[in-house]
Amino acid sequence: MEKFPLKGTVTSSTATSSFGPAQLSTTPTMYHSVDAKNGNGVEGGSLSDARLRPTGLTNRGAIISSDEDMQQDVNHHHHGTSQLSGNNAYLDRNVRLDDGTSHCGITFSGMQVSADSDDIPGIGQYDDFHTIDWQRDIARDRMRHRYIVKKKHDSMWDLIKGAHDAWSGWLCVLFVGLFTGVAAGVIDIGASWMTDLKFGICPQAFWLNKEQCCWSYNETTFDGGNCSQWWTWPEVFSQSKTGAGSYVISYMFYIAWALLFASLSASLVRMFAPYACGSGIPEIKTILSGFIIRGYLGKWTLIIKSVGLILSVSAGLSLGKEGPMVHIACCIGNIFSYLFPKYGRNEAKKREILSAAAAAGVSVAFGAPIGGVLFSLEEVSYYFPLKTLWRSFFCALIAAFVLRSINPFGNEHSVLFFVEYNKPWIFFELVPFVMLGIMGGIIATLFIKANLYWCRYRKTSKLGQYPVTEVLVVTVATAIIAYPNPYTRMNTSQLIYLLFSQCGVSNADMLCDYDRNFTDVNSAIEIAAAGPRVYQAVWLLVLALILKLIMTIFTFGMKVPCGLFIPSLCLGAIMGRIVGIGMEQLAYKYPHIWVFSEECSTGVDCITPGLYAMVGAAAVLGGVTRMTVSLVVIMFELTGGVRYIVPLMAAAMASKWVGDALGKQGIYDAHIGLNGYPFLDSKDEFQHTSLAADVMQPKRNEALNVLTQDSMTVDDVDTLLKETEHNGFPVIVSRESQYLVGFVLRRDLNLAIANARRLMEGITGQSLVIFTSGSNVQTHGPPPLKLKKILDMAPITITDQTPMETVVDMFRKLGLRQTLVTHNGRLLGVITKKDVLRHVKQLDNEDPSSVLFN
Repeated sequence: MEKFPLKGTVTSSTATSSFGPAQLSTTPTMYHSVDAKNGNGVEGGSLSDARLRPTGLTNRGAIISSDEDMQQDVNHHHHGTSQLSGNNAYLDRNVRLDDGTSHCGITFSGMQVSADSDDIPGIGQYDDFHTIDWQRDIARDRMRHRYIVKKKHDSMWDLIKGAHDAWSGWLCVLFVGLFTGVAAGVIDIGASWMTDLKFGICPQAFWLNKEQCCWSYNETTFDGGNCSQWWTWPEVFSQSKTGAGSYVISYMFYIAWALLFASLSASLVRMFAPYACGSGIPEIKTILSGFIIRGYLGKWTLIIKSVGLILSVSAGLSLGKEGPMVHIACCIGNIFSYLFPKYGRNEAKKREILSAAAAAGVSVAFGAPIGGVLFSLEEVSYYFPLKTLWRSFFCALIAAFVLRSINPFGNEHSVLFFVEYNKPWIFFELVPFVMLGIMGGIIATLFIKANLYWCRYRKTSKLGQYPVTEVLVVTVATAIIAYPNPYTRMNTSQLIYLLFSQCGVSNADMLCDYDRNFTDVNSAIEIAAAGPRVYQAVWLLVLALILKLIMTIFTFGMKVPCGLFIPSLCLGAIMGRIVGIGMEQLAYKYPHIWVFSEECSTGVDCITPGLYAMVGAAAVLGGVTRMTVSLVVIMFELTGGVRYIVPLMAAAMASKWVGDALGKQGIYDAHIGLNGYPFLDSKDEFQHTSLAADVMQPKRNEALNVLTQDSMTVDDVDTLLKETEHNGFPVIVSRESQYLVGFVLRRDLNLAIANARRLMEGITGQSLVIFTSGSNVQTHGPPPLKLKKILDMAPITITDQTPMETVVDMFRKLGLRQTLVTHNGRLLGVITKKDVLRHVKQLDNEDPSSVLFN
């Protein structure tokens, strides 16, 4: 996802030594890291890059109609814990709580919050490409809830409002589930019809796909083109079904339709919704961890992602629709959250709805509701309380129910690849299953490293400037290479189903060309020698594996909606089926060796190649995404093969271990790092011994940009805002004492000053800016500007000797944006999320400047 070409170098200098007493008493040092976003979407680094222009934030107003920029008027307050060591006497003298005289107000964490109205529109919201303050938002919701409970007994209307507030979360996820199910049904039906359009058309009713067209026909099966209702393109042009001429016409139509669909998809994404490209899961993970990407979950992204997904899947590119379904579901969740101010106006609460939506996305993508909930919990969600688990379960259930009602696959199963194996697996087979896991981990690592290399090249070269051309070139190459091989020509989902399925009486594919005599349909299938067409199919599958791997490397990350689940499953299924056929022939030739024991000596087919395909598919997908629990559940929900949980678990664990040994990150975490998103993974351990003093900004001999509580004028504050790009500023008692009073956000300061100039009489550049509530400030000039309301008087603070292990834990578990560093109660500096991420990268010998956002 590269809406902005994030170019430019960002540097960070990190000191390695602690501060000695001599430095602590000297002039305080500069704090550089709370960076605001530049106008072109590129984050500035430390102030050594102060050449970057200031943000110049403006008040957007209280109401903005589009959901991309829905910035509602919200109440501003913050909950934090303040730990001040040393002399705290100044608290009694200088920091006094408000008298609490305003009506319907609640004083909390030293901030006065009005429950009914906002004096300053837009306070408490966030700018694009910034991290939310989880503590402030959760505390704000608690206050809102307390206020509703308190008012509930006042009148019948307040009681109804309280009841609505209680069940609004369930109502919201109900809507999300319903609409996600409908969206998935439409996408499945559209993609199925347009995929078949590459091969032919139904003259009686052009809107039917091949299967639906042949439903009314008397034949029980149709393979290749047996159904006379369905016309291939050579037949439409009065050619015979076979022969060189018809092959050329079919080939040309296949390429032409693929080009048309891919160019439409890429053009729609480029013109209307640049955020609709890619899988979306790396960005969803980052958004759920508390990052703001405005427009990423908007209505235009939803529409273009849905239409573009149908087109890009139909184009025959090596991609799937499962990852983008999670993005589409989260778009629906975001849009519906605005119907309920409890979620729409509170970014932390909104993420509870988005977690449930992600579960619904996987539920409809695979027909796996429980797997969807576990996927949301294990893979994408950052904050997942128990009530979110229940709501995710409910949302996934509703979405699966709606999809089942629509029945896009036209069968009695809502799962994607329903298979029925009736034989248990032999204990010895755990060895090839674990081997499949190891091979899956190796293939996955190869794919991740090659794909990252290509994506990095795309970002840094001229190739990134021609996204539509790149899509067209890859589409033409894919179509030309894919058509001659029947296994790459067919739809990827159909290929996976074929590889998973068991050879029976009705299966006429090359893979099932065994020397068997089916005398009785109900008798057990006997083990038999593979015919020549089986070996031909194996060679075609080996070619398909190589081609699919190469094409997926180039396809994932292009500017079209593209998922990774189906290509990964396909690679694994091909690998597994080949191994399965090998094991089957081994059992046929040597049925009496001890490893096959008694199961294979009776002449009954004891090895199921389809099961090996299923295990191989789980191995590659597990290696690519590093999922374990949710993967196994998705796989047995996907196929209905509950008795094969142990083989799936063995392969998934082997794959994850091999993947972790060969490369640290899964594909989604790798793409988060590639795009420079501020994602602090809660699963990683911090094992270094540095202190807060080593990481905090500013470094020695650099000035610290701060506000004083009652001695700066509006002009002084304006100058500070123009000369710096920080997200916020600590407020201190005076430059001499350096005692901390609180923290004020840059955005809130801008809005408050602009609002005061517009509405208050007499405010000039010489007006004092006052952050205290006392009336003892003597001013002979213009009236002062009182900004106590926007001051967070309980910022989370640490001392300079706090171990970084503790600091990293605080950032992860409390969802902090920044923490202030003190020594004996005096302010020393600031540590932001970007500082923490850069420090971790530096200690891991990676490039710290790759972290672009705060």
